[in-house]
Amino acid sequence: MDSYNSPTTKPLYRGTQIVWYIAGLLEVLLAFRVGLKLLAANPSAGFSSFIYNVSYPFAAPFLKVFNVTKVEGGVFEWTTLLAMFVYWLIAWGIVRMFFMSKTVSTPEAAAKLDKENK
Repeated sequence: MDSYNSPTTKPLYRGTQIVWYIAGLLEVLLAFRVGLKLLAANPSAGFSSFIYNVSYPFAAPFLKVFNVTKVEGGVFEWTTLLAMFVYWLIAWGIVRMFFMSKTVSTPEAAAKLDKENK
C-alpha cells in the first residue's frame, strides 16, 4: 500500500489544513495589532478596539518580554512579533507531529532511515 492511498492520508491532510488555517488567522490578527499600534490607531475606534481586544489574550504572555519602541507617536511591539513567531513555531510542530502519525510501508520507512543515516 503506498502512502497516498493510506486511510490516514485524508485526515492528516485535513488536520494540517486546519492547523495552518488557525495559525494563519492568528498571524493576521497579530499583524493587524502590530500595524495599528505602529500607526498609533485610535484605541477607542471600533476596528482598533476589536483587534486589540481579540488579539490581547494571544499577545499577553509576551508583552513584558521586550520594551516597546516609540515611533513617531506610535509604538512598535517587538513582543507581538515574538508572539507571531512562537505561534508559527507551535503550528509547525503540531503539523510535524501529525506527519509522524502517518502510515508508512516498510520499504518507505527503510528508505527514509537510509537517507537520514547518510
